[in-house]
Amino acid sequence: MKLTIVGTGYVGLVAGACFSESGNHVICMDKDEDKIKRLREGDIPIYEPGLDVLVKRNQNNERLTFTTDMEKAVQASDVIFIAVGTPPDEDGSADLQYVLAVAKSIGQHMDRFKIVVNKSTVPVGTADKVRAAVAAETDIDFEVVSNPEFLKEGAAIDDFMYPDRVVIGTRSEKVADTMRELYAPFVRTGNPIIIMDERSAEITKYAANAILATKISFINEIANLCDKIGADVEMVRKGIGSDKRIGYSFIFPGVGYGGSCFPKDVKAIIRTARDYDYDLRVLDAVENVNQSQKLVMVPKILEHFGGSVEGKTFGVWGLSFKPKTDDMREAPAIEIIKKLHKLGAKIKAHDPVAIEEAERIGLGDYATFHEDYYEAIRDTHGLILVTEWLNYREPDFDQMKTLLKEPVIFDGRNIFHPDKIKSLGFKYYGIGRR
Repeated sequence: MKLTIVGTGYVGLVAGACFSESGNHVICMDKDEDKIKRLREGDIPIYEPGLDVLVKRNQNNERLTFTTDMEKAVQASDVIFIAVGTPPDEDGSADLQYVLAVAKSIGQHMDRFKIVVNKSTVPVGTADKVRAAVAAETDIDFEVVSNPEFLKEGAAIDDFMYPDRVVIGTRSEKVADTMRELYAPFVRTGNPIIIMDERSAEITKYAANAILATKISFINEIANLCDKIGADVEMVRKGIGSDKRIGYSFIFPGVGYGGSCFPKDVKAIIRTARDYDYDLRVLDAVENVNQSQKLVMVPKILEHFGGSVEGKTFGVWGLSFKPKTDDMREAPAIEIIKKLHKLGAKIKAHDPVAIEEAERIGLGDYATFHEDYYEAIRDTHGLILVTEWLNYREPDFDQMKTLLKEPVIFDGRNIFHPDKIKSLGFKYYGIGRR
């Protein structure tokens, strides 16, 4: 098929690379001339394992091209995906100005029947708004589809190529057949393509992320209770996760969730409910728990140092909100570093890929950054582990003891075993660990 994807951010670029990998001819369109120039030169503006290889291969095979020409991109393709950002407004609702601007532009440039696909995460009713925006500019027939993405940063290529399910929201059986054909190469093992109405597809995306966020906040609440009563949340996690109705995924305690999806989508579904005079009380609690959880380590640090960190220096391992990405949106590390800085501490930080992003967002005003993670703890009063990157899991503890002024570890992801760390001569603080 001939496809156009408008927006070369995380979702758009991954979708473009994967669709072209399955043999489609894909045009990725973006109005950012510098970004398109970089992409044409093979410079990928986001960090996602395997994406650079996929983009390069399909560029070389002339199945994947990049342009800033909206008219050309619209008229060259039969299916047009909208994959632009929907940042949260101040009230938590999704800002649809970019989505609707693209819809208007599609209508202005259409020359024949088109399938317009919402790939961006959008609130209920957006398909209707997109339909109205396109129709206001053209008399040519078209259809609008809701096709939410379910990609995890750090595993996006596999998630796209081998999806658990594909959700398609459309009123047209003919369009549903086209979408089934497009996604058929990715579901050969039998995972379902689920056809539903547009509004159900739109809420499915928010509901999926909301329930995953709920699991995270729930286990964090249980971990905090374990701290109070002297239980071990790791044992509790095993005890409840073995129940098939619950499972082990997303019940790892830590310093809260971040990123571009969970925080934004929980806020957006709460706002949508309020627009219909309904309070999502569970999700209100999920959001509140997560905000407080980001700083759950700070009281432990203060207690260890007698109530004050004035003049202390700490090493922080991990800046991105999760491993295998440089995404720092809503990252717990930001809140921790800023809070400790406010309390008079100095911070030395390391991350395998997110240092450039940390500098871009201004975190350098609160911390210094180091390319070597051992250097980040040299002459510090303790290590604060925030992101569970793989290379942090088995460090040289003997070397760490020679670098730290005080052998203390504040483990914000519970990646170390308390007994082992203590046997090596460290003081250890986890979350809900006995």
